[in-house]
Amino acid sequence: MSHVTILVGTTKGVFLIDGSSDRRNWSLRGPFCGGWPINHVVGDPKTGTIWAAGGDDWHGGGVWRSDDGGENWALTKLSNGQWDAMLTKDPAFAAHIGMAPSPPAPFTGDITAIWSLGQSGDTLYAGAKPATLYSSTDQGENWAKVQALSDHPSRDSWEPGAAGLVLHSIVTDPGNAANLWVGISAAGVFGTEDGGRSMDRRNRMSNTGQDHDHAHAAPQGEGGGHETGLCVHNIVRASAGASDLMYQQNHHGVFRSPDGGRSWDEMTDGLPSTFGFPIAVHPADPRTIWVFPLNGDTQGRFPPEASAAIWRSRTGGSAWERLQNGLPDKNCFFTVLRQALAVDKEKSAGVYFGTNSGSVFASADEGDSWAEVARHLPTILSVETLQRA
Repeated sequence: MSHVTILVGTTKGVFLIDGSSDRRNWSLRGPFCGGWPINHVVGDPKTGTIWAAGGDDWHGGGVWRSDDGGENWALTKLSNGQWDAMLTKDPAFAAHIGMAPSPPAPFTGDITAIWSLGQSGDTLYAGAKPATLYSSTDQGENWAKVQALSDHPSRDSWEPGAAGLVLHSIVTDPGNAANLWVGISAAGVFGTEDGGRSMDRRNRMSNTGQDHDHAHAAPQGEGGGHETGLCVHNIVRASAGASDLMYQQNHHGVFRSPDGGRSWDEMTDGLPSTFGFPIAVHPADPRTIWVFPLNGDTQGRFPPEASAAIWRSRTGGSAWERLQNGLPDKNCFFTVLRQALAVDKEKSAGVYFGTNSGSVFASADEGDSWAEVARHLPTILSVETLQRA
């Protein structure tokens, strides 16, 4: 059995939670990355390299990298922030505090933060705010814009979600590095099968059923009202046994696609609400998925009836079961954000989520029971796992 490390991105840096081989005991390290707001953290199980994406208007946008399990970190900036501008404008102040502005970053003025990361073969991808996709072929040292997304003919119609126009999900295909999907709020899902040389929009509802209560009108030429709704919150791909099977948690429900996002069917029946942020899929069973429903967009965005529960489907979303053993069953008002739910690759998959109130919960039995493995952290923005023997 491998050792699992939970990679946690927060508003005040990266935290790493190392698990024992039986996933019963956990130890916390951090914070790392200079107190930066970190939107997403991912790791390479082959090399152990960890990357952390973050920033904001003040810091600028960048990607941190650690090659030694999180002990040391180096930052590559993609854009400079207000702090750099202030230091440049007032060199006397900069000298007084012993700091200098960062060198000019290549995409300053274009983006304010990095929101997501994904690795496909030898290429590392980064999603930015406002929605832009970048690629790096040297482990994150240098970056280039994926122009096909920036030049997409629908771009002028993209509208920002509550957090702005962010590219928050990057989904890769371990079997084919040319396949890539991204999720943008609020523009929807985009896919490529040629390594990003071209990208097409993938929000169309399937022809199954006649009525789609939550369909939203799409831009002209994009299918009229026969759309999932453009505010996709998170997308995942079933990596085992069904290469074209995908799921998304949308602003208006949970959806499943059997064909790589070309068409979607709603799978919300049986859930307590249509609203939520994260979704995760089992690493070995493509029909097992987990979501964390919230009570609604305008009702506080906390668990229905203030009772926390993960909902699991063993049937690809056709039926759902409520899992609450070990979770707060009353007076619970936290939120689980879009990147804050993850699974590991053990035979009995571990499931992990973090809250905006600073807790991390873990399950070693696929969600049947839960334990709080960290608390009192800053607001948690993302949770991922890294496993090494």
